[in-house]
Amino acid sequence: MVRAGGQRTPWGVTTSPRVPTPAVSTMDSHQLPEIGWTAAVSRRRFLQLGAAGAGLLLGTPHAWAQQAAQPTPPAKPKTNLEDALKVPRTKYSLPGLFPGKVVQVEDAAVIADGRFVPSVVEKMFARGVQELTGQNMQESFKLLFGKDDIVGIKVNPVGPGLMSTRLELVQAIIDWLTGNGIARQNIVIWDRFDFMLTDAGFTAARFPGVKIEGLQTMVEDLPEGENADHSRWLDKDGNHVSAPNFDREVFYWADVEGPKDLPYLNQHVFNGKHSYFGKLLTQRMTKLINVPVFKNTGNGISMATKNLGYGAICNTNRLHQPLFFDVCTEVLAFPVMRDKLVLNVTDGLRGQYDGGPMPAAQFTYDYRNLFFATDPFALDSVCHGLMVQKRKEAGVRVDEHPKYTEYLRYAEKLGLGLVDPAKVKVLHA
Repeated sequence: MVRAGGQRTPWGVTTSPRVPTPAVSTMDSHQLPEIGWTAAVSRRRFLQLGAAGAGLLLGTPHAWAQQAAQPTPPAKPKTNLEDALKVPRTKYSLPGLFPGKVVQVEDAAVIADGRFVPSVVEKMFARGVQELTGQNMQESFKLLFGKDDIVGIKVNPVGPGLMSTRLELVQAIIDWLTGNGIARQNIVIWDRFDFMLTDAGFTAARFPGVKIEGLQTMVEDLPEGENADHSRWLDKDGNHVSAPNFDREVFYWADVEGPKDLPYLNQHVFNGKHSYFGKLLTQRMTKLINVPVFKNTGNGISMATKNLGYGAICNTNRLHQPLFFDVCTEVLAFPVMRDKLVLNVTDGLRGQYDGGPMPAAQFTYDYRNLFFATDPFALDSVCHGLMVQKRKEAGVRVDEHPKYTEYLRYAEKLGLGLVDPAKVKVLHA
């Protein structure tokens, strides 16, 4: 079958019309018209606060690593994980239809003359999906989706134009879905923060007909002073305006209090001991595709499991020090995640080997790889090994302590994934 414009598509089915995507410079891909990625990031007040401000929003592993390295680490706080594990599983439940299977696709032609090539991204995506499922693109779709599904595509918009999920890759995913019968209005590109989606180029103009939604808003220039006006983000009762976006009946509970100061509430919606899942996940979306990027977070990684573990709930900063990587395992154990996540595609078209999870241009490189799995823990175990290898090659001092991968083995114990090297199968397509 062919597109409306007469070009053959790798999906084997006719795709919906879309806005043409020109090839774009790898260093300014899909920038906002007025600002590049550095300005889009640096103008944000949370980054102007320095490392502490960035950590409050995105999380850094330093405090957790220091605590975990103590001779007798503090006891892990209690959580409501057992409630999640009691719920019966479905055929789609993690580790998915292909446990322990990871597909790596590399293509040098995906970057030409310093630009990403959309047609090559499409072909890489098709190769990866077909190698993962062993079926063509139409049959692969039928394995994972129905035409009536509401599909959420979880992107990572941090570091717009530099290290954010590539728009070309998301376009390839949308073409596959719509080409097999899912209506554009039944596709949602989402992240936790609405402004980050806009900065990274996930807009209605770029993806017409597709819903683009953040779980919450955040005031970037939080007013200061005793008599400051907070009406932009607090309602008349003193609640965050995004509070109705979260489901009070579905939550990750941990015996850790969230701070009560205004900057924390602005960024995290709630404090207390509950991290609520977004209603977008609990009440609307029926299937999830996870599209993280290939980057580090200290000696660990910030890829498939962290993109969801810290992206699907609110009130997260309280969890960083006592539970940092364990959150990536335990949040994914909840049915709202475990039973809906059917595909993970780690975007390694560009990689970042140091300075993460924040974007750091001096540590980025053109990697030209995509990684595919239904099992996000197998995927992260493979990518963690590749990240360690890259960091060593780049001369970065690497700490290979097992604490940085214990959350992956924890997931295997819970039956959420396979990470034992003897059980993980890596294929190259």
